[in-house]
Parts: sequence; C-alpha cells; structure tokens
Amino acid sequence: MAACAAMVNNKMIMRNSNKNAAVLLLIFLFLSSSTSTCKAHLSSHFYDHTCPNALSTIRSAIRTAVSRERRMAASLVRLHFHDCFVQGCDASILLKDSPSITSERNAFQNNASVRGFEVIDSAKAEVEKTCPGVVSCADILALAARDASVAVGGPSWSVKLGRRDSTTASLTLAEAQLPRATDDLQKLISNFAGKGLTAEDMVALSGAHTLGQARCLTFKDRIYNGTGSDIDAGFASTRQRRCPATGGDENLAALDLVTPNSFDNNYFKNLIQKKGLLASDQILFSGGSTDNVVSKYSRSPATFKSDFASAMIKMSEIDLLTGSAGQIRKICSAIN
Repeated sequence: MAACAAMVNNKMIMRNSNKNAAVLLLIFLFLSSSTSTCKAHLSSHFYDHTCPNALSTIRSAIRTAVSRERRMAASLVRLHFHDCFVQGCDASILLKDSPSITSERNAFQNNASVRGFEVIDSAKAEVEKTCPGVVSCADILALAARDASVAVGGPSWSVKLGRRDSTTASLTLAEAQLPRATDDLQKLISNFAGKGLTAEDMVALSGAHTLGQARCLTFKDRIYNGTGSDIDAGFASTRQRRCPATGGDENLAALDLVTPNSFDNNYFKNLIQKKGLLASDQILFSGGSTDNVVSKYSRSPATFKSDFASAMIKMSEIDLLTGSAGQIRKICSAIN
C-alpha cells in the first residue's frame, strides 16, 4: 500500500510540473497501469477462458454430496466460514499437519466437528482433470458453500473468483478467532466486527444453524444448567434424551428440530421461543441489541435469505490472496 501511495504522489507531482506534455502522458499511463495492479480484483468470470467448465463441475460434485447426505450442506457452509475467519478465505483450513504446517483442523472449534474435506477434495480432483493448476481450493470452498445452500432450498449469490491458496495455516489464530458456542453477545459482535462484518451480518450468518447438527459437548451445560429465563423447560427436557448428563459428549443433535434439513427461517422462531440449542445462538435473542434483527428474520424468510446471501458475499472476501500471492494448490490438503 505504501508503494501504491508513493506512485500516486509521484503522479501528482509530475502533473504539477512543467514537463513536456508527451512525457506527462507517458508517465500518467505508466502510473495508472501500476496503481491498478496494487489491488487485484475478483471477478465472477475469472475462469471463463482458463477453465470454462469449472463452476458446473464443482456444482455437480456438491449436488451429489448433498443428495447423499443432507447434513453435508451445513458442513460445507461451515467449512467456508471457518476458513475465512482464520487468515482470510485462503483454504488454510484444508491443510493437514506436515513438517511445516500445524493444521487448523486441530483447533478446539474445529476438532471432530468441521467436516466435508473429502467433498472439496473430490471437486478439486474433477476440476484438475480438465484444468490442472488453474482453480484454487479457496475458490472451490466459496463456490461449494453457495451451491450447498441452493441444494437445500437456500439462497444463491454471485461468487466472485480469483482467490489463491495460502502456503501456511495457523492453529493459534484458529483457536483465538473462531467463535465458540459459549461466547456472549458482545464477544461475538466484536469478533465479527474484527472481520469487517456487522452485528446484522452476524445474525444473518448464524441463521445457517437452521441446518446441521451439534455435538452434545457444545450444549450440555445449557440444557442442564440453563434457567427458565433463557431456555424453554420442555425444550431442555427433550434435548436431554439425546444428551445424557454423564457421557454421550459426541452424540449429535439437530440444531433445528422442526426442519433440520431445509434452509428456512425457523431458527429465528426457535430463538424467540427460547429454543436455541447453543448458548451462542440464544444470546442473539436475550434482551440485547440483536433482538430486533432476530424478530425481523422470524417474520420474513425472504429478508433473511437476502441478507444471508449478502453477508456470505462479504465474508467470502475477507483478507484474500490474489494476483501472485500464495499458490494454486494441486491437492487441497497440502502445499505444492
């Protein structure tokens, strides 16, 4: 950025000088070209010429995976989210442990819960057959989240492409920056704000919990130690059947008992009824600053879907590697 600013300053100085007009024109053209490369831009048509079948190939792979297991839709959206919140949307979460990599998969928020890696690997392998070394794993993650949403009745959105893959991962950042199921409202708002996302973006993105499942470990304290002011007694009792007070920590329960496999706004209706499974879900409707957003989405599924799509676009463009930064991995789980 300093180099970009310096070039712009030089251009302004030269404009104000008495140099020959022809020289000024040449310098202007050079500087315009140089400054335009300081910030690479994504494009929804990025692969139109280099790999024209990339998007359809990836879409087919995602549809196949979700048709086999509806839960996979939630997993792929979550995988993209957990990638973008650590180092940006650079596919760092896909990297396995190696002599130079300590995998983000080992983070408490990821370990034994983030999944769908094999689906991304499969999509990447199919694309590599026709366009080797062209399509990044980071772009595949972004497309997979969108295609997974569509596959279960959720919204679609335009995915701008051109991300590149990181050559590093950070377990430390993953454990520090990924939200936890026990975070309070202010911590969640601050966490998302650090990524350029508003409180409304946060509530919309949390709506992805209309799909998927959670481990008993992440909500046991809430269903056994919650009070009537923050959890419905009947709801707690129902959830205790699947999650015993002793043991069963790895048992899974649907985040939304009513329509667990459909992308709808029932998640927000649950929160208003004090039936949010995770503490970090229910905190969004607990007398705080996000109550009005939850209420809005509970009344209007169309508004929720529209805002969810907009928030996903914003999230998918956090701290990207573009241009010559990073690399295009041949295999998503390892650097080249």
